[in-house]
Amino acid sequence: MSRVPYASAVGSIMYAMVCTRPDISQAVSVVSRYMDKPGKAHWSAVKWILRYLKDTSNLGLVFSAQSNCTVTGFSDSDYASDLDRRRSLTGYVFTPSGCAVSWKATLQPTVALSTTEAEYMALTEAAKEAIWLRGLVQDLGLEQDRLDINCDSQSALHLARDQMYHERTKHVDVRYHFIRDLVENGDVRLQKIYTAHNPADMFTKPITAVKFRTFLNLIGVSTC
Repeated sequence: MSRVPYASAVGSIMYAMVCTRPDISQAVSVVSRYMDKPGKAHWSAVKWILRYLKDTSNLGLVFSAQSNCTVTGFSDSDYASDLDRRRSLTGYVFTPSGCAVSWKATLQPTVALSTTEAEYMALTEAAKEAIWLRGLVQDLGLEQDRLDINCDSQSALHLARDQMYHERTKHVDVRYHFIRDLVENGDVRLQKIYTAHNPADMFTKPITAVKFRTFLNLIGVSTC
């Protein structure tokens, strides 16, 4: 495998993902973990992504001409999805006017001890991005005092809204409680959403083709 241009290929598809193809974020997140010592299976996965991009080269982000520019966020996580280090995967996407402008699929820096903790950490990362996006929107002369972030984990939402001390979550790093201040101050509003309607799900795990096509429409990826 030493002669295979693995790093170069991953870098190329990562560029496409960052610019206009959020639909390959989860796959790119997986193959980019093996840049140092890729195996045959990893190279096969990279070639599969390249073939997918070739077959769907007519897809891209399509923005609507409607005046509504309200930014809405979606957050999700996949608990302990990294089989090597048992870290969870964070995924989020923000869609003003129904088209993605910011998205991410990345491993969490620490091991979460429960699904709730993993979802809570993902919510905080999404909230940090929401604050930056709100500033950007305001710089463009558009007013949006509060951003909505949708999550399909009721327990994580409860933890983010609850200011009480809990024995089961006392080990959670202080930085992840940042979201509690945002919620209390009214900067961010958290909402429950069904998993079937949460496009962030495609950023954290492989999903069925039908579900994948549904989420493509929700984040504004369509034929250009």
